[in-house]
Amino acid sequence: MVQYNFKKITVVPSGKDFIDIILSRTQRQTPTVVHKGYAISRLRQFYMRKVKYTQQNFEEKLSTIIEEFPRLDDIHPFYSDLLHVLYNKDHYKLALGQVNTAKNLISKIAKDYVKLLKYGDSLYRCKSLKVAALGRMCTVIKRIGPSLAYLEQIRQHMARLPSIDPNTRTILICGYPNVGKSSFINKITRADVDVQPYAFTTKSLFVGHTDYKYLRYQVIDTPGILDRPFEDRNIIEMCSITALAHLRAAVLFFLDISGSCGYSIAQQAALFHSIKSLFMNKPLIIVCNKTDLQPLEGISEEDKKLVMEMKAEAMKTVIGQGGEPTNDEGVLLTMSTLTEEGVIAVKNAACERLLDQRVELKMKSKKINDCLNRFHVAMPKPRDQKERPPCIPQAVLEAKAKQAAQAAEKEKRKTEKDLEDENGGAGVYSASLKKNYILANDEWKEDVLPEILDGHNVYDFIDPDILQRLEELEQEEGIRQAEEENEDFEMDGEELTPEEQAALAEIRKKKSLLIQEHRMKKSTAESRPTVPRKFDKDRKFTTGRMGRQLSALGLDPSQAINRVRGRSLSRRGRKRERSVDKGENDAGDAMDMDVDQQNKKLRMKSRSRSRSKSRPPSEVAPGEGFKDSAQKVKALKIAKKSVKKRNKDARRGEADRVIPTLKPKHLFSGKRSIGKTQRR
Repeated sequence: MVQYNFKKITVVPSGKDFIDIILSRTQRQTPTVVHKGYAISRLRQFYMRKVKYTQQNFEEKLSTIIEEFPRLDDIHPFYSDLLHVLYNKDHYKLALGQVNTAKNLISKIAKDYVKLLKYGDSLYRCKSLKVAALGRMCTVIKRIGPSLAYLEQIRQHMARLPSIDPNTRTILICGYPNVGKSSFINKITRADVDVQPYAFTTKSLFVGHTDYKYLRYQVIDTPGILDRPFEDRNIIEMCSITALAHLRAAVLFFLDISGSCGYSIAQQAALFHSIKSLFMNKPLIIVCNKTDLQPLEGISEEDKKLVMEMKAEAMKTVIGQGGEPTNDEGVLLTMSTLTEEGVIAVKNAACERLLDQRVELKMKSKKINDCLNRFHVAMPKPRDQKERPPCIPQAVLEAKAKQAAQAAEKEKRKTEKDLEDENGGAGVYSASLKKNYILANDEWKEDVLPEILDGHNVYDFIDPDILQRLEELEQEEGIRQAEEENEDFEMDGEELTPEEQAALAEIRKKKSLLIQEHRMKKSTAESRPTVPRKFDKDRKFTTGRMGRQLSALGLDPSQAINRVRGRSLSRRGRKRERSVDKGENDAGDAMDMDVDQQNKKLRMKSRSRSRSKSRPPSEVAPGEGFKDSAQKVKALKIAKKSVKKRNKDARRGEADRVIPTLKPKHLFSGKRSIGKTQRR
């Protein structure tokens, strides 16, 4: 079980946020209304409550920070040293000390100002003391702003640290950089550690978990260590040293015997001897990795001698555990993480050695004496010399034999992956897509072109001269395209006779007129434009032509002609004349009257300007789109009914969303209660 969970540490706010949180809480949770007419004791109590409440909130927040951050002297030595390596123990303690000092100062400030508030003689004096008290508290918090920011950075980094239990069964992997440590932990656990072909890919501790004999083991991948003095090692290397020094684990020292990591066996042996003091009282296994590049038997004599020296050092740990000095199994192992050869053997050996050591330590402890009297091992004794073999039914034996045959057949069956490995690997082997064809004869599967019809195949219909004929066709096409380009010309009228030019002009004119007529037919009566003079050069669109057409339809064209003539006058030169009553008898004469003469007569009559006669709302004007006045009256009623609700709410239109009173007094006056605020 993990004893230290740094992910639960509360977020540390910055200095400004800290002040905003506390002061807003004070404003919300304490009374806010006071009058100078209140008794002086009530005024003192009002402001003393605010000072005390602010001090309690500050103290509660700061105490939470101090209590939740781990104390380096009280936690496991592994975590204590790891935090010292990562964050510098002195800076860490100094920041927590400043927070603790700030808490004490705020308590002292509150105590002093509460004492002064007891003797406040007016509302102004009490309010000034309250402002001074809260201001001094905020100043103290501002001064520890850098410490709060530093603790927040530490909290974020600690939350990303792996959850390592120092007391559980642990396997520790160490060695030079790029020797295969991360590849090994990826093989035996579900961890996903980044693996790259350069040094120091792993910059911190990574944890994975594996099972052996129904027990959970913790596997820790440490960053690479270089052979140099202790003072010159960086933070990454010191993480590995800390884990080796404080964790009771089985140590796997990885050795790259191929030299592809960039370090020779002599350099790796020197590192082993420089840190061998950290392996005391721990099961130690020397793991020779990358045997796919260089087997252990193929190294030189000098390197083999160095490996044997390391093996001798590892044997001392076996003897220290009470093992036999002649039993060197599980001390020097070889494997390859690329081919996965020997990976499981290394894992099993490490788990077995660690399990034996933990059992032996428990047997030597004092607790075992209290438990031994509870154990009783019963051994059955034979009552006679008769053999009694187990009785297994025949059906069960047959089922087991059948399962074994199926398993053997399954093992013999070759997959595409096996065939690929046998025939040169990826990029060389090409899987045959024809081998699963269902044909009458299996020999036909690999035919290049199978027969399809009457003894003929596709090749019998291929023209051997197809490329030559294609080239001839392309040449012929190029010649034709060149001729078409030469023959192509623009009909600009220069090469035409005068009669042809006149016919061409007539055609183009007719075409433009057809286009204009089509556009006029498409447009509606209201949007139909007046024909510009440039399109009416032959004066076909005249009032005389319009009158003839209307007369042919049986309509009186006089009013339409007068209306057109009236519109043709210049707007600037026209004055508004009096509207003529439709019911007057001289309406017809007025329509036939010349416009200029009419204006002249109206000017001669020095009569005051009268209001034009209004049209009844039910009367249908031309272009309104109604059939008769009854239909218009009905439409007006429906329109009036549709806007009735909108007018009742005093809306300007359908999209009016205006709220006349932005802050109603009954919602925004007085003190808020502690209850829910959903109504807002």
